[in-house]
Amino acid sequence: MQISPALWIPAAALGAAAGLLVWQGRIPFRYNVRNLVVRWKTTLLTILAFVAVNSLLVVMLAFVNGMYQLTDNSGNPANVVVLSEGATDESFSNLQFTDAGELENHPQVARRHGRPMCSRESYLVVNQPIPDARPGRPERRFLQLRGLDDPGLSAAIHDLQLSDGGSWFSPAGVRQLPGPGAGSPDSPPAIEVVLGEGIARELGRDRSDQALQAARNRERLEVGDVFVLGDRPWLVVGVLQSSGSTFDSEVWAKRAIIGPMFGKETYTSLVLRAQDAAAARELKEYLNLEYKQAAVQALLEEEYFASLSQTNKQFLFGVIFVVFWLAVGGACGLMNTMFAAVSQRKRDLGVLRLLGFARWQILASLLIESLLLGLVGGLLGCALGSLCHGVKASSIVSSGHGVAGKFVVLVMTVDVDTLLLGLLLSAAMGLLGGLLPALVAVCRRPLEALR
Repeated sequence: MQISPALWIPAAALGAAAGLLVWQGRIPFRYNVRNLVVRWKTTLLTILAFVAVNSLLVVMLAFVNGMYQLTDNSGNPANVVVLSEGATDESFSNLQFTDAGELENHPQVARRHGRPMCSRESYLVVNQPIPDARPGRPERRFLQLRGLDDPGLSAAIHDLQLSDGGSWFSPAGVRQLPGPGAGSPDSPPAIEVVLGEGIARELGRDRSDQALQAARNRERLEVGDVFVLGDRPWLVVGVLQSSGSTFDSEVWAKRAIIGPMFGKETYTSLVLRAQDAAAARELKEYLNLEYKQAAVQALLEEEYFASLSQTNKQFLFGVIFVVFWLAVGGACGLMNTMFAAVSQRKRDLGVLRLLGFARWQILASLLIESLLLGLVGGLLGCALGSLCHGVKASSIVSSGHGVAGKFVVLVMTVDVDTLLLGLLLSAAMGLLGGLLPALVAVCRRPLEALR
């Protein structure tokens, strides 16, 4: 487990401050513990406030971590994504069929079984109404379709495999479902599709209770299951092993079928597999600077998916904004608690002064007390927030340009940095919240405090 270098300095600073307080403090530590136990109701409420702030921080950062891991884990350094010039996303790109033949025959493009490794793709986002939606489920969703000419070749380029029992859709891309009326105009053939694991799980939740009872897999759609989009049945012939990538939320089908069906008569992108990462960089430079036959732009696939992290940054800024005000509120709450505690114990503090304890020793004791509250609440908050680790959630990632984006299913991730940041925030809130009341307490004269 590695800790981000950016957290070392604040962690070391707070650790040094806590160590200095303990080293300089002369008042027994059990004095602080006894005061917290005696005022257990106030102590409990203060700790709960820290737990709420810290657990919320951990959950939100786990969500952002999941989004970053999703985009970071997508892409191959030897792949080059080709879009039309000026397009910021696949949704806005249009490439002519004739462009593909010229681009895929470049010498830097690798070959597989004598064929150039070029994935010809049409990316579409369609609206899927969900009739008779179950309570708590959406009544419609945006479904991501990727039309392919050769799914096996495209999967090899994207380093994806099928789960056991699955197959790629046939060259025809359709299959007649058995049953009464099969083959009649009123019973069109089903469109064969391959699903990402995430969208297979989402579509599986749309099934009725009766369908779930009869399902082979209640968690997700499996090979042989059917769902409806538009006026056509869609037959699942395979499920991708795509967890942790943006393909986890996609539906793959025959481009020649879904393209005309949804008004996309061109390719949106070409993904070229170069011989290695160095060849991919050379191919990218050639297409961007020297290729003149068509107006295209090329990006390394890793660069393309990294551009989708713009949404992650927006979420992170939102988290920082929310957590900042939560921290201010938590520090103010602790400040009120410590002011009340100091007011109730002013005679005790006066006695400590008469017993010979210096002002700075009493100050250190009170700060240790507030720091203890912050750390206990922080530890409990981290423990509670870490329960979200591994939970799957849905989101949108985009490059931040225009309105396009990709619906993705991500895995919330709680790492060491997240937990350490939560503890640092709680410790800082404890110290800042206890500083002003402690200063007020030690500024009182001993005889005045005893009155």
